[in-house]
Amino acid sequence: MPEQNLSFVLEKANNVKFEDRPIPTLQSPHDVLVNVKFTGICGSDVHYWAHGEIGQFVVKEPMVLGHESSGIVTAVGDSVKTLKAGDRVCMEPGVPCRRCVRCKEGKYNLCPDMAFAATPPFDGTLAKYYNLPEDFCYKLPDEMSLEEGALVEPLSVGVHIVRQAAVKPGDNIVVFGAGPVGLLCCAVARAYGAAKIISVDMNEERLAFAKKYAATQTVVAQKESPQDAAARIVSTCDLGMGADAIIDATGAEPCIQTAIHALRVGGTYVQGGMGKSDINFPIMALCTKELNVKGSFRYGSGDYSTAVQLIASGRVSVKELITGKVKFKDAENAFHDVQAAKGIKTLIEGVEDAPALNGDSTAA
Repeated sequence: MPEQNLSFVLEKANNVKFEDRPIPTLQSPHDVLVNVKFTGICGSDVHYWAHGEIGQFVVKEPMVLGHESSGIVTAVGDSVKTLKAGDRVCMEPGVPCRRCVRCKEGKYNLCPDMAFAATPPFDGTLAKYYNLPEDFCYKLPDEMSLEEGALVEPLSVGVHIVRQAAVKPGDNIVVFGAGPVGLLCCAVARAYGAAKIISVDMNEERLAFAKKYAATQTVVAQKESPQDAAARIVSTCDLGMGADAIIDATGAEPCIQTAIHALRVGGTYVQGGMGKSDINFPIMALCTKELNVKGSFRYGSGDYSTAVQLIASGRVSVKELITGKVKFKDAENAFHDVQAAKGIKTLIEGVEDAPALNGDSTAA
């Protein structure tokens, strides 16, 4: 018999399986049911798969992975007004409480009761069907593919980070890290009018891609002191007194230290990547330069719709980032590829109408 809702489930670190689960029911008249067609794999998904936890979020019960998805609406609640069955949508995977102070002030990404897909204890989107409120499903314009729709999630992260950096026309910015988020930050900064967009990474192959994709200049990271690294970036890229804004998409301590030294007086630093919980930080440079230092977490009000508009208008292209697609039954291969830093973004195709898959798969 065909499966009802085949799902890719993490039981514990290094142990995943395919499980046929019940089709979700609409929990509210404002909900929609989506047949998931494409799902990208994020570093957080891989971290849960490999370690079973991220900080305070620990996998204690089996959890469906995935949160970067697009699909086709198959059912809508009685109160849904903007979507109908057959509409193609991208899916914002975090639903806030809508009632707390953070939600009411428009920063729902900081909601303490956020239900975020594939973050314990909430199941993710790597399933045949997924249920979401209407306002967290965004109809894709006709010119956008479902594959592009799956990349709206990481692009929204980039939109949020660049907004935190307050990038404006004419700014010179540096982005540490040429992975998917770093590359998308470069692309959004270009769309926002940045004059110089410098990508810094140790991987020369990724830097070559960054230069073709959105960066105006690239710098190969080397083993040197943060002060020397900063001076080399500023001099090589002709940044004068320093960059107007710097984004770190790595979470690596040397990159963070270098960034603070490479900023101009009064510049803005945004932490987009996550690494060690505690690091050595150049606080003297922070104070004497009177820097604006900000964190960035997921995406907030307007970021998802902005990301859709950027792709639909052609101001940001995400097609080049898709370097591989795998069938649903080969989902674990995508996790191995991301862990090995193969390609930029791998997509897992939706469940085909085929006999249910059974059995465990244990990572090497």
